[in-house]
Amino acid sequence: MAGDKLLQVENLTKYFYKPQGLFGQKKQIVKSVDHVTFDIMRNETLGLVGESGCGKTTVGRTITRLYEPTDGRIIFDGQDISHLTKKELLPYRKKMQMIFQDPYASLNARMTVMDIIREALDLHSDLKTKEEKSKRVYELLDRVGLMREHANRYPHEFSGGQRQRIGIARALAVDPEFIVCDEPISALDVSIQAQVVNMLEDLQREFGLTYLFIAHDLSMVRHISDRIGVMYLGKLVEIGPSEEIYSHHLHPYTEALLSSVPVPDPEKARAKEQIVLQGDIPSPIDPPSGCRFRTRCPRACEQCAQVEPELKPVGNDHFVACHLVNAE
Repeated sequence: MAGDKLLQVENLTKYFYKPQGLFGQKKQIVKSVDHVTFDIMRNETLGLVGESGCGKTTVGRTITRLYEPTDGRIIFDGQDISHLTKKELLPYRKKMQMIFQDPYASLNARMTVMDIIREALDLHSDLKTKEEKSKRVYELLDRVGLMREHANRYPHEFSGGQRQRIGIARALAVDPEFIVCDEPISALDVSIQAQVVNMLEDLQREFGLTYLFIAHDLSMVRHISDRIGVMYLGKLVEIGPSEEIYSHHLHPYTEALLSSVPVPDPEKARAKEQIVLQGDIPSPIDPPSGCRFRTRCPRACEQCAQVEPELKPVGNDHFVACHLVNAE
């Protein structure tokens, strides 16, 4: 793995404004992502995990500028792209692509597969003629395990796994360097999930890709990721090398998440203690003071309610945001 940073995210913040009242004159602030900082090295896969609503997808969409950041910096390959105009962003659109969660909703039902993939080539490719673009589409379909004749079919004629392959081919069409994989396997059958993940790993090796892999399935994240970041209610609470997070996790929330991962061995499963968190996730409109996890944390103390913990190093490129963990 190369040692240079392809992506730097510094205090990334994304707030949404929810209208309130009869005429929508008042607005509530939804703190979806709140001052998140991390780096992704070139050719690395960073896994991002957490419960639904924690802000994972918003992070991915804000990094690719599908959402405008409220605050913070997004530095891609040394260039701050946080506030570039749509015209200035065009060269970076080619370098940064996204594979969406729902293969049923992310493909235009009125377009053939050829048109869906060729649309990206029309916008960002140096290929000039229709024949060159069609040849490129056939090459991409072959690379993701589909056949040439599939190019003239419509999305509704494919299974979920095949549709996701089309989405991957579309993302690859413009030779990107960085791809945000937004829960690319969560809508697929279990039998297909491993095939798609293995294909993503093969494509990474072949094309030198860098991934932000957003997912719920912690065992799959462990399989594909070099490092893992854990999010809770818009905050990054722990980040470190994949095996370090699984073997020596330190944040109580990470511990609870990992305790829910199924174990294939029945004896080990019975011996394993599952941590059941009490209560519901607080609203991002009115998050708790101090540590956002304190209302569900079995080890919370008075300091947790008063002071917000910062991510601090605990060794081996491992960072934790918890008052109960001693810094390096």
